[in-house]
Order: sequence, then C-alpha cells, then structure tokens
Amino acid sequence: LTHIGAKFMFVAGIFVSGCVTILFGMLDKVPSGPMFIGFCFLVRAIDAISFAAAMTASFSILAKAFPTNIATVLGSLEIFSGLGMVLGPPLGGFLYQSFGYEVPFITLGCIVLVFVPMNMCILPKYDSIPSKESFWKLIHLPKVLVLCLTIFSLSACLSFLDPTMSLFILKKFKLPAGYVGLVFLGLALSYSLSSPLLGLVSDKLPYIRKWLLIAGGLLTALSFFMLGPAPVLHIESQLWMFVLVLVLIGFSIGMSAIPVFPEILQCAYENGFEEGLSLLGVVSGLFNAMWSLGAFAGPILGGFLNEKLGFEWAAAIQGGWALLSGLATGIFYIIEATRKSSSLQNSPGNNEERTHLMGSET
Repeated sequence: LTHIGAKFMFVAGIFVSGCVTILFGMLDKVPSGPMFIGFCFLVRAIDAISFAAAMTASFSILAKAFPTNIATVLGSLEIFSGLGMVLGPPLGGFLYQSFGYEVPFITLGCIVLVFVPMNMCILPKYDSIPSKESFWKLIHLPKVLVLCLTIFSLSACLSFLDPTMSLFILKKFKLPAGYVGLVFLGLALSYSLSSPLLGLVSDKLPYIRKWLLIAGGLLTALSFFMLGPAPVLHIESQLWMFVLVLVLIGFSIGMSAIPVFPEILQCAYENGFEEGLSLLGVVSGLFNAMWSLGAFAGPILGGFLNEKLGFEWAAAIQGGWALLSGLATGIFYIIEATRKSSSLQNSPGNNEERTHLMGSET
C-alpha cells in the first residue's frame, strides 16, 4: 500500500472487482466440467484479491482522513454495509427471476465500475513513507492477538448464519421463500443503526472500548445460545423470539466490531509504532485478514455442526467463539490493569507524579 499508494490500490481494487463480477455472470457460457469449475475458482479468487485491496485501502484512507474519529466514521459507514445486506438478496433475486443468471452480476459489476472515475476525482492522494515496522511485530503483541481473536470470532459467528439460517427458517416456521429475506432485516438493521452510536461512544469515551469488547462478546454468545434456542433450555422456538434474538446479535456484534480498529491502532502507538499511512495499511490488512479467516471458518464448521447436530446446537456451539473472545478480552484487561497498578506503586517519584499518572489511567 505504501509503495503504490492507498488511492491507486482502492481504485484498482474496485475496478478489477467490477470487471470480474461481470465475468462471473458469463461463466454459464463456459463448457461444463473441470473447465467450468476452474474458471469459477479463478474468477472468485481474483475478486477476493481485488476486494481485499479495496477494503484495506479504504480503511487506511478513512483512518488517515479522520484520525480522531475513526470509530465514528467506521460506524457511520456500517449503515451502508447493513443497507447492502438488506437490499442485496431481494434485488438480486428479483433480477435473477426476471432476467436470468447473467443480469444480476452484470448490473452489480457495472454499478461498481461507475464509482471508479468518481473516486479518481474525489479521493485525496496521501503520500507515505514506507515504515520499518513489520506486520509480524504488530501481530506478536499480546493485546493485538486478543483483538484478532475478537475479529475472528465475530466474523465466524456472523458468517455461520449464511448457509444455515435460511434453511432453519423454512423448515421451522414454514415461511414462503420470499419472506426469508425479511427475517434477516432484524440483524442487518440493528447492526447498521447502532454502529454510528457505538462508534461515537468509542471515540468520545476511549476507556469504554474495553467494556464494549467484553460485553459485546458475552452478549453475542448468549444471543447465539438463545437463537435456536439450545435444546437444553427446553424452550419452543417462535418467530417473534427468533427475530428479537437476531436484533440482539446485530447490536452485540457492533459493540465488539466497532472499537477493535481504533483499539489496535492505540496499542500500536503505545508500543512505539510510527504514526502514518504505513501503519494504517498494516492494521487495516490485519483486520480484513482476520475477518476473512472467520468468514472462511464459520460456514465450514457451522455447516458441519448443523448437519450433524441440528441448527439449535450448532448455533449454541458457534456462539462459543464469541464467549471465548469475551472471556479472553476480560482476562487480558484485568491482567493489564494489575500490571499497571503494580508498576505505578513500585515506580520512583513523588506523590504528585503518582497522582497525575493515576488520573491519566482513570
């Protein structure tokens, strides 16, 4: 990112992504068999790389443009992520039913390509000096490892719902297929509407972030335990309760996801990393890598558990990721506070200096 520039990486990423999305819509013209499968994997792999480039660059640009309000800006933009999750399935389904397989992909690809010249004109160009700080030095920090677990667990829990929840809704509540997408609204709307508020709180009250991370992980675990609900509770699942739990999941995931990026940045600064676009690119790449890893592991493990144990137990077990991250985060912050308190008591200096340090810590 520092060698080719954040703006170029972002524009190139969305350009390639738009092109290969259109190509994916034309793969039905490829002969069946190994050639078709091979082209499917090739096109999706290129799309993944271009998407990763665009997302990594976009996070870096936002953090550079709004250094004191990172969580607020990211939270505000999650409104549009939620809007995409809400509108994507029904619009794609309508285009597919009305015009066939090719049109949804060609339409979406063309929309993405329209934004290429727009971003070339609007986005500022940030010059950056390559830093000597490395990705490996950042990821070896204990706090960053704990936060990576948080990102992974949230993504795994969220992506678990993609291949399993619609099947459960159709089977359990006997809803028509067209109404299944409406059930997803509970999660998408609660996440997108709560994210700006959570981002504002995270920026204005930085000491609240640790509590948001802990509470978000534990609430997400509890919500997944209640989603089925777990058979051990002996509660009959009802549609209104299912939608209510989805609303809680959207809110709790926002509680943990929004503060993570500024918290990793703060940890890097505290450990001597140089401020600049180079560090922002490393942090952004780490965030997206952990999120994508969770999005890979979540459906695989969740699909296996769903097939073997049923949705109720699969959701409860999948929530264990969030429980693990919430507990790990809580234990880490307790240990960190204990160490800081001990070092404060043992450090030389007069009472006035100690009082000042304690005030800063508070």
